[in-house]
Amino acid sequence: MKVVSFQRPEENYVERFLASNPRFSEGTADAYGRALRQFMEWISTKPGSEGRFQPSSLTKTALTVYLDELASNGYSVSHRNRVKYAISSFSNWLIERGELSKNPANGIDVPAQPLMAPRVLTEDQRYILRNLVEREGDPRNEAIFALGFWAGCRVSDVAWLKLEDCSLGPKIGSVEVGYKGGKRRVIDLINEARRPLYEWIRSEERARKSSPYVFVSQRADRLTENGIHHWFRRLKKQARNDEWELIKDITYHDLRHDFAHRCREVGWTLEEIAFYLGHITRKGTPAISTTARYTQPSREQIKEKLKWLKG
Repeated sequence: MKVVSFQRPEENYVERFLASNPRFSEGTADAYGRALRQFMEWISTKPGSEGRFQPSSLTKTALTVYLDELASNGYSVSHRNRVKYAISSFSNWLIERGELSKNPANGIDVPAQPLMAPRVLTEDQRYILRNLVEREGDPRNEAIFALGFWAGCRVSDVAWLKLEDCSLGPKIGSVEVGYKGGKRRVIDLINEARRPLYEWIRSEERARKSSPYVFVSQRADRLTENGIHHWFRRLKKQARNDEWELIKDITYHDLRHDFAHRCREVGWTLEEIAFYLGHITRKGTPAISTTARYTQPSREQIKEKLKWLKG
């Protein structure tokens, strides 16, 4: 997706909408606000928008295409449903104000996703992705990849990471992440994740930017989630023919799933993985059920272990 700077009057639409719904909890208001702003950023790049959000551009076609694009970028069913609910509520508010004639979310269903084992990368897939990042030779992108592959960070963790959230040195380092849902946590980084992040922050290229965010783009002071997904797709397109066939359907979020499996393989408990990945309930306890979905075995893994059975 094309990323644009979003400092325009239509931001007032979101503020007024949220202010008109005092019953929204702080978490709901934050989630709906982010969903609407990202949708407005996206729709402002489409033909006929004149570079800005207009209520008349909020159509069923626009919402359907946007949700499909989120799906192709690896966003979960729950995230897409949350986006749909936010836009539906926002549309009802516009209808009440006489700025929209009908709700575009009516009749749109987000297909349920079957519960399957999350992606576990093969050794070849890991090798290819790491090689592609090294061949690209971009310090910023090396750090982005490392946070997903070596620290299991969500794309939102990376996109919203601030300089003040990083405590890094030549040999040790940690970051405070957890933008999604306001579940902040401090995680220590192994060298493979710490080193590229430390080098990017100290680089001359990063020093030329005045943004408080760690990852910036040419157009804005923060590289958005969509910008990260776009970079990852572009990275994969640099693969050679035999590499492409192995990695073409891998998403950035798959790095997080693979990280969880690798942690499980070396003996981490579900509670430890849950804490590190930010799978925490509202009460602050590990959300083991979520982590179990991340680390459930695949058919191939079970098939391999059938060979171990003895009579």
